[in-house]
Amino acid sequence: MLKTGFIGLGVMGLHMALNLNKYEGSETIAYDIREDRRRMYEEAGGTAVTDIEEIYRGCDVIFQMLPTHETIINSVKEAMRLGKNGAVIVDMSSAAPDLIISLEEQVRNAGMHLLDSPVSGGNPMAIAGTLSIMTGGEREVFDRIRPLLGTMGSATYTGPSGSGDAVKIINNMIGGAMLAVISEAYALAEKSGLNLDTVFEATRGGFAGGPLYENKVPKIINRDFKPGARIAVHYKDILNAVHYAEKAGADITVTMAVKKIMGWMMENGYADEDQAAMIRYYEQRNDYSFLKER
Repeated sequence: MLKTGFIGLGVMGLHMALNLNKYEGSETIAYDIREDRRRMYEEAGGTAVTDIEEIYRGCDVIFQMLPTHETIINSVKEAMRLGKNGAVIVDMSSAAPDLIISLEEQVRNAGMHLLDSPVSGGNPMAIAGTLSIMTGGEREVFDRIRPLLGTMGSATYTGPSGSGDAVKIINNMIGGAMLAVISEAYALAEKSGLNLDTVFEATRGGFAGGPLYENKVPKIINRDFKPGARIAVHYKDILNAVHYAEKAGADITVTMAVKKIMGWMMENGYADEDQAAMIRYYEQRNDYSFLKER
């Protein structure tokens, strides 16, 4: 039986691992550095390990959902050092494309395979197993593991190594811009004396509406900043976008404005809140608290 491992049981990773665990053709084990996250996974029916080397040494396919470039690099290098010949590493984090391209060459020379396979959809879609998954790397390897990816969402092959993360950058540039303007618009609505619930009902079925709008506006109105996706993670994607654009020589005026807003969030203690908390930037800029604490 195929043996799979999942590293990183964070806000989204926990539910992705649980959905992967449902695949009948494999046995799945998972690891997180935090004991409470491992316990949550086991309480939900999964099998967690306390030694990450069990995943590197024993698994045919290793999925990882990690927060920083440093942790991504360290995990891939450990997988190369300890893993099976022919094993597949699937990085579902968000990374800089040039970093993944460099790692993929090293992994291939070590007799293994690396796919960059970032996701979009936030915690609700991670729970439902309906994430959008963008995968770059060897096409044959993607086709082989596609059923596993299918437990977590809908996977699209994007092209050679690094292309999955490049597409994710484009996706999060668009998402970041939408989040910023939604926050800006609802700040203006409140300052103008409009009822925010009424604004939402009147606009949700119009041109502005859509999944992101449906998910984030109620969180803004209710000041529910519990993370479905953390500012810190999205900010990392925006920094990747800046780096990617600089290499391509592309102008990204709107994304630079998003970088400014998210940078303020990072500097003022809101890194672990949901992107809906970007509304706080406009509270500070407009010098008024436009939503009552509930």
